Amino acid sequence: MNYPSNSRFPLIDDFRSIVVENRPLIDTRAPVEFAKGAFPDAVNLPLMNDEERERVGTVYKKEGHDAAVALGHELVSGEIREARIRAWLDFLDEHPDAYIYCWRGGQRSQIVQRWIYEADGKAVPRLKGGYKAFRHYLIEESLRLAQEKEVLILGGRTGSGKTLLIEQIPEAIDLEGVAHHRGSAFGRYAHSQPSQIDFENALAYAQIRHDAANHPFLLIEDESRNIGQRYIPPEVFRAFQKGKVLLLETPLEERIEITYQDYILFAQKEYDEAYARGETPYDWYETMRHNFRRIRKRLGNERYEKYTALLESAWEEQQRSGATEQHKEWIRALLEEYYDPMYDYQIEKKKERIIFRGNAEEILEFLKRQH
Repeated sequence: MNYPSNSRFPLIDDFRSIVVENRPLIDTRAPVEFAKGAFPDAVNLPLMNDEERERVGTVYKKEGHDAAVALGHELVSGEIREARIRAWLDFLDEHPDAYIYCWRGGQRSQIVQRWIYEADGKAVPRLKGGYKAFRHYLIEESLRLAQEKEVLILGGRTGSGKTLLIEQIPEAIDLEGVAHHRGSAFGRYAHSQPSQIDFENALAYAQIRHDAANHPFLLIEDESRNIGQRYIPPEVFRAFQKGKVLLLETPLEERIEITYQDYILFAQKEYDEAYARGETPYDWYETMRHNFRRIRKRLGNERYEKYTALLESAWEEQQRSGATEQHKEWIRALLEEYYDPMYDYQIEKKKERIIFRGNAEEILEFLKRQH
């Protein structure tokens, strides 16, 4: 911890400890900046809102630094200033170990430090170099760990239960969980995915915490570069793809049941709850129809018409009787006729990297022997 000669306030640049200790963070940037990307343990309590920031930025361009600072103090004064100080102090009461940051660790976070100290005597540390420096650290560490860690990749046909198995393995990172997407054309959750930057930051956090736990290897699910609308950074993805492959082998009937539980029962419940709260303009059925339309060219018109007819028939039966079992008909057809041939093609390209095949119990036993 370093103390600038002209200030009583501490600066922090031990970024690894922030991640490993789950350190709470106060992001003092404007909401529009926060929305583009922040850190997993950060809360947005800005010094200036979007409108205030825009006005100050305009004055800075036209009249320079001093005029912009003067306007900023004018805009954030009186009751507005007191309300923002109160918000920072309330958060610090609940999270006394929190740090502060702005874009580059400069004026905004220094002002927040000073106002908090003047109001309550707390000398809250700020991040040296701010968001920009911490973000750079995460990018570099994500790539370093991807390249240096022994990586094992869990493959298997669609619906084989890879995610269920990943959740049982301490050495694993659930990439789909980080991306908040099931990883297939039908994998969209009711809630939106994180921003690309948020996804990258969260992935780096997961890698660093995995490294801090001293696991002998990293297990990830076999994913394409894209997980929904998010993508694994290219160099990190290439490093992951050098890993040895384990194949999870699951009978078709069990795969149908796993897919049914996840994509029908769980997903419908999630969409219904989100729709009731007004959090999503989509319902489950319309989302599924949209998903089929997205892959229509890959399916071809004949299969597209067949699958959507099966979906519509199952949905009508569900609306009429409440029964959902009929959805297994289109799930079976989709797995056998679309996903399995695509999987066979992809796994053929990885056959030289396959080191083990087995069911879930056998893979768990194999991994125990890797310690």
